[in-house]
Amino acid sequence: MTDHSSSAPTHSDTSPLIHWLENSNPHSASWRSENGSPPPKRVVLADDTLNADVAYRLACEGTALLWRGDYQNARQLLQALGRRIDKKPKKNKAATAPISAKDAFNLHRQAQAQRARVLGMLLLPLNMDYSIPLRRAPDVHAACVEAYGTTDSDAVVSLREILGLIGAHEWRKKGVDVPATGGRIHPYYGVFSPVRGEYIELVAQAPLPSKTLAFDIGTGTGVLAAVLAKRGVQHIVATDLNPRALDCASENMNRLGFAYQVEFQQTDLFPEGRAPLIVCNPPWLPARPNAAIEYALYDFNSLMLKGFLNGLRQHLTDDGEAWLILSDLAEHLGLRTREELLSWFTHAGASVIDRHDARPKHGKAFDRDDPLHQARSKEVTSLWRLSLQH
Repeated sequence: MTDHSSSAPTHSDTSPLIHWLENSNPHSASWRSENGSPPPKRVVLADDTLNADVAYRLACEGTALLWRGDYQNARQLLQALGRRIDKKPKKNKAATAPISAKDAFNLHRQAQAQRARVLGMLLLPLNMDYSIPLRRAPDVHAACVEAYGTTDSDAVVSLREILGLIGAHEWRKKGVDVPATGGRIHPYYGVFSPVRGEYIELVAQAPLPSKTLAFDIGTGTGVLAAVLAKRGVQHIVATDLNPRALDCASENMNRLGFAYQVEFQQTDLFPEGRAPLIVCNPPWLPARPNAAIEYALYDFNSLMLKGFLNGLRQHLTDDGEAWLILSDLAEHLGLRTREELLSWFTHAGASVIDRHDARPKHGKAFDRDDPLHQARSKEVTSLWRLSLQH
């Protein structure tokens, strides 16, 4: 198996700096943010004496809190901030008019972004060796190296991001059981985890048009490439623009024993040449990502979806099939219509051979408290089998 940790990049001092005053003296450090958030402009020191209500007011005003107290107390404060954000306002009986699914989606995303901004204001110091110089702080060295690579400077990072790194490190260690691959998929931080199994089963069960060659467009963790390899496809070219995703997928193929079947290329959508089977699972919602980590969820203006469809003429063999895995959640949210999707097929010169559907089994599909429950409860995930029109 390839040792990916040995090739981790060095994160140099080209990062933006965050500045603060301590004992009346100016200080600065590198600012770490996987979401690409800019460093806060106002920073004050905070410790265990800080009241949660005061912390919430400061965070809402855009003042960051650089923690100097106990690490576990910082975690408790973060939870207290979350409770204050999530506290539901009393309903105004006069405002009973129902809102559209699209408006509900936009309000939900605004609330998510605001929640992330406020919670992201609680900051931790991070030494050059990725130790946290606070009482009762955990060892996060391995988690930080996996996300950031090695470093040559001290840094400041949000506690929320550190908790995300820790969670991702644990997922990467234990992996996600995917029976259709014959093993487990180990996602990297920032690479979308295959926790929803219905789309994987669709790829595992659809009739293969050929077992000689397949392209997997936007491979991510490599889960669909692994499914195709398990089904006996002899050679699979898996592409992605994200080098971290390619490292992740490569390691997964090594773990599963499919490395000799799968070739990886860093490219936008298609590799060179044509294949009798091209598979793509693009982000399902045509909305603008609010952060870098959301590019696996949101496909702004459906650019990847349209790019995939419009590239089939140049990359699919005349008798081949393109498999598009897509949820119809966008349709139930009013973000796209079925008529639009079908018109994009036609414009790309593709016709539908068949469609295989599956209902989601994840918890949100059945959670009536979810703000998007009405749309999620109707969701169907489909594998569209497409061919070129002659």
